Order: sequence, then structure tokens, then C-alpha cells
Amino acid sequence: MSNLTGNDNDDPQRPLRFLELLQSVAAAMLGVQSDAARKRDFSRGKPLHFVIIGVAATLLFVLAVAGIVQLVLHLAGA
Repeated sequence: MSNLTGNDNDDPQRPLRFLELLQSVAAAMLGVQSDAARKRDFSRGKPLHFVIIGVAATLLFVLAVAGIVQLVLHLAGA
């Protein structure tokens, strides 16, 4: 039976779902990854998936910051 978050932890062999990968990468980027999630990631996750999502998330973050800077400069009349 699923718990309230929708994660089935009954099958330790089941690969991580895309949402679980995103949550793990986001938590790792913020430095708030739990020990249980880290163990789950290392036992069920594939490193290439984490690298791809991590690079994409970093690129999106950089583009968002650059966009915000451009918006602020435009609004400031620079």
C-alpha cells in the first residue's frame, strides 16, 4: 500500500521515478537531503540520471539568475 506521499518503498529494486529524482536533486542542491533519501538514491538510482538532471537544474538556475539580472537592469534603466 502506498504512503501519503505516493512513494512505494515496499520494492527496494524499483528504479526511482522522475519526480523522486527531481526531489533528490533539488534537496541535494539546497543541502537538505535526508540520510534515508541518500541511501535510497544510492541503492536505486542511476548516476547518469542524477548527472543529467543536476546539469539541467544548474543550467536552469543560471539562466533564471541571468534573466532576473537582465530584468532588474532593464527596469533600472541601465
